Amino acid sequence: MPVNTDRYENAVSRYFEAWNAREPKARTKAVAAAWAVGGGYTDPLADVVGHEQIAGVIAAAHEQFPGFVFRLIGTLEGHHDTARFSWELVSEADGSAPVAGSDVITLAGDGRIRTVLGFLDRVPDGA
Repeated sequence: MPVNTDRYENAVSRYFEAWNAREPKARTKAVAAAWAVGGGYTDPLADVVGHEQIAGVIAAAHEQFPGFVFRLIGTLEGHHDTARFSWELVSEADGSAPVAGSDVITLAGDGRIRTVLGFLDRVPDGA
């Protein structure tokens, strides 16, 4: 049975727009576009709910890794209201990618993210 992957691709595209938004106003707007009201984000370093807290986690990542961008690696897979994908954090200066992970998202009826369960696959010492 064919699966409409546009729903997952759109959600993940908005997710990366939020993670790559550097300016606070742009980040606030991108988080609201990507996450449903009351949506959450959980990984080994964070467990937050709501747009403001999610934007705070993203801001902290930019502070810790200035000049880096998140990008999708591998294949995005999805079924029902769930998708999984892998990503890496890449230096715009030299192309290095010291951080990588895999995320599982669930989507709300409007296609925005309801939950993110993140796993860190590669993290530099001291991060």
